[in-house]
Amino acid sequence: MSSSPHTLTPGSSVGSIMLLVLAALLPAIAAYYFFFGPAILISLALASATALAAEALMLKLRQYPVKFFLSDGSAILTGWLLALSIPPLAPWWLVVVGTGFAIIVAKHLYGGLGNNLFNPAMVGFAVLMISFPATMTHWPTPLMLAQHPISIGEVLQYYFSGALQGVNLDAVTMATPLDTLKTQLSLQHTVSEVKNMPIFGSFGGKGTEAIAAMYLLGGLFLLQRRIITWHTPVSFLLALTLVAALFNGIDSSRYASPLFHLFTGGAMLGAFFIATDYVTAPTTPLGKLIFGTGVGLLEYVIRVFGGYPDGIAFSILIMNAAVPLIDAYTQPRVFGHDSGVKS
Repeated sequence: MSSSPHTLTPGSSVGSIMLLVLAALLPAIAAYYFFFGPAILISLALASATALAAEALMLKLRQYPVKFFLSDGSAILTGWLLALSIPPLAPWWLVVVGTGFAIIVAKHLYGGLGNNLFNPAMVGFAVLMISFPATMTHWPTPLMLAQHPISIGEVLQYYFSGALQGVNLDAVTMATPLDTLKTQLSLQHTVSEVKNMPIFGSFGGKGTEAIAAMYLLGGLFLLQRRIITWHTPVSFLLALTLVAALFNGIDSSRYASPLFHLFTGGAMLGAFFIATDYVTAPTTPLGKLIFGTGVGLLEYVIRVFGGYPDGIAFSILIMNAAVPLIDAYTQPRVFGHDSGVKS
């Protein structure tokens, strides 16, 4: 129900839900660590600390009980989602700026938890992508640990000094698979030629396809626990699959397969963990289907025809703006209400 009265199901508090969502992210974080090294742990820790500090500051300024709201886990989840969306070798200030903006502006200046129109993590990501596009493209090379072992201490050194002693940063960073595909296609290479490059795996980006699979696993866990419903992720992934299959069928040399789009970039993360946000997504079943379909279509359009290699943040933010209208026109019939039709 989108309005009162509400019935509280045991174990359905905000804190318990946020804890389950954080737990569902752990398999992907483990895969992240395996393929991209320990930098992701530093990013998550820094994002968590910044999110909690910003949350406490705003709660104090707004004269809300700090301890009560700080313990619900929503701020940490926002920090984690942002940290998982940006390069793990990003400098410390990038994580701080993005997370701080997400909590202070996108969340609290809209009234705090339950009142924000736009997903805070995606607002933070969009601000960073627009403001610091070059910095947002330095991603670690998959299996970096096997080729250039970098300890947590060295990662911290890079975070705060911008340099890795004895290691050339170009040797351990790369453009994302989506960015590489987009660039190479603009140079008139075919999809099959581009996918022979070493950063590509069986059907997606090397390493990122395994991470996407772990996001899928975490999403299935959330569905099984009924933390989310199937409407948004299924409609999102189905729309992305169908439009990718359409263009791939028209010209497979210019347009990648649906599997590539599903298991590369932020599609799985967006489908199960971001587009399903309780606050910024529709509340009706039909509205969720419309919302997910819109996000999936926009994701493909921005990826393939837009100026950014991955459009997950922008597609979700655009559809967030349409949520009030979607909810208004998808309300289910109220039984027992006089429809005005006379028998």
